[in-house]
Amino acid sequence: MGATSFWIEPLDLTEVQSLMAEFRAPWWISGGWAIDLFAGEVTRDHDDVEISVLEGDQDELRSALAGMDLHVAHDGELTPWGAEQRIEHPLHQLWVRRDPAAPWSLEVLFEQHDGDEWVFRRDQRIRRPLGSIGWVTDDGLPVIAPEIALLFKAKHRRPKDEHDLQVALPLLDHAARSWLRSSLHLIAPDHPWLGHLTPDPPANER
Repeated sequence: MGATSFWIEPLDLTEVQSLMAEFRAPWWISGGWAIDLFAGEVTRDHDDVEISVLEGDQDELRSALAGMDLHVAHDGELTPWGAEQRIEHPLHQLWVRRDPAAPWSLEVLFEQHDGDEWVFRRDQRIRRPLGSIGWVTDDGLPVIAPEIALLFKAKHRRPKDEHDLQVALPLLDHAARSWLRSSLHLIAPDHPWLGHLTPDPPANER
């Protein structure tokens, strides 16, 4: 939701949870909020809120969001989500608002999957069991795993992405660090973040 020319007033997380109550399929808070929920505190301002759903659950999503104004985002443009349209690669973003006069309030990211395996949409060599790509807060809010959120953020390295890396680094366990390091090395072997991703956090990060 980075296009500043669009009127954006993101839902708060409680409103997102309420909106998705009728969605009978997996979903997860993603993006920057996934990092702050992992950290257990709000560490920066968030100008949007993103959730992830599986690409194969589009019909369920359309049903759950019936009555909302839904547009497909691509190359900086928004077009209405047609009644028979399937969102498939390279399309993967849906913007949501209450009605055409309301601000945009939610972004939906469609995650690719192969049966019970999550597939990184930017490189299909990177895969994980669907059951391992997220966790649930004490309030019942599903959240994408921080190492997955960071893998997506590594592409642009905006100031907020660098901030999120520094927030998450001291909290990532050995398995998460190793997975992120190996995945990032596969797609960008000279990426600057690799220097931070030792298998275990240095003493000053613990």
